[in-house]
Amino acid sequence: MKTKNSIIHVILTGGVGSRLWPLSRKSQPKQYLEIFENKSLFEMTVERNSHLADKVMVVGNVDNHHLSGKVMDKTGTGYLNIVEATPRNTAAAIAFAAFASDPDDILIITPSDHIIDKMEDYNKAINEAILKAEDGYIVTFGIIPTKPETGYGYIESKGDKVLSFREKPNQTTAKEFIARGNFLWNSGMFCFKAGVLLDELKQFQPEVYEKSKAVWEANEKGLLNLDLSMEIPSISIDYAVMERSKKIKVVPASFSWSDLGSFESVYDYLLSKNHPVDKNGNMVIGSGKHTTFLGLKNIIFVYTDTANLILQKENSQDVKDIYSELEKINSDLLN
Repeated sequence: MKTKNSIIHVILTGGVGSRLWPLSRKSQPKQYLEIFENKSLFEMTVERNSHLADKVMVVGNVDNHHLSGKVMDKTGTGYLNIVEATPRNTAAAIAFAAFASDPDDILIITPSDHIIDKMEDYNKAINEAILKAEDGYIVTFGIIPTKPETGYGYIESKGDKVLSFREKPNQTTAKEFIARGNFLWNSGMFCFKAGVLLDELKQFQPEVYEKSKAVWEANEKGLLNLDLSMEIPSISIDYAVMERSKKIKVVPASFSWSDLGSFESVYDYLLSKNHPVDKNGNMVIGSGKHTTFLGLKNIIFVYTDTANLILQKENSQDVKDIYSELEKINSDLLN
């Protein structure tokens, strides 16, 4: 009798959350901030999937893996730790997890910094994806959109068929996508057999495949070699495999989802959890001190010990420009 394949939850923890500065810093990226009912997004990700998977892998990097370790200890979760020496984008990160698995293991890939509600719908989508993965498909999760969002990529679909992947649209295009009714938000979550993904990667991006394999084979207790890693082309999994493979299916999912990629989405989430806001829609994040806003509307005041940010909610996407400016001058305020 064949033993059952393992279902492995792979958590990707790259990313510094530049649009959530000054809350999110290099030393404490957004997925580790305990501002969501005293839990971090990372911890919520671990808990959400704990009953779905037999094993957990965390793909992190030299700067953040100790933070992941703290969360795994706190939740009492055993895991395989894969520590990238340098970020090489999602194709390599996912390849490492696949090389660390048996070819028939089913991997559920999730970012570590997303917020998800409606767990019944979530579990249903995951189970549907696992069935398709067992049949040899690479499954992506498309979220049924609730508004014309410009911060996400989209998947054009028909049933579970993917017609095309689209970059983040402008407002006009986003409205058109919503009106057409067959466009889903690209969640950055995937499900597949390790061997199927590696076969496709080998076909479409042989260099990423070979170089990632060499790096994984030289790993020491999950720590990856810097010099070898530098040789891996930095390519996203979307570009490397999803946009090219004939084995892609999409699960259109109705769970509530946000990548909390901006203060506007953090604001909306906190509002739904009864975080205080004044009658003009102004909110303080990061401080319990009484703050009065006079003659201002929809302002978010972000407080930290070393830097504050006061922004118009609608300008949330521009925070990354401030981050870039600070990066140019190598500012300590990013650490």
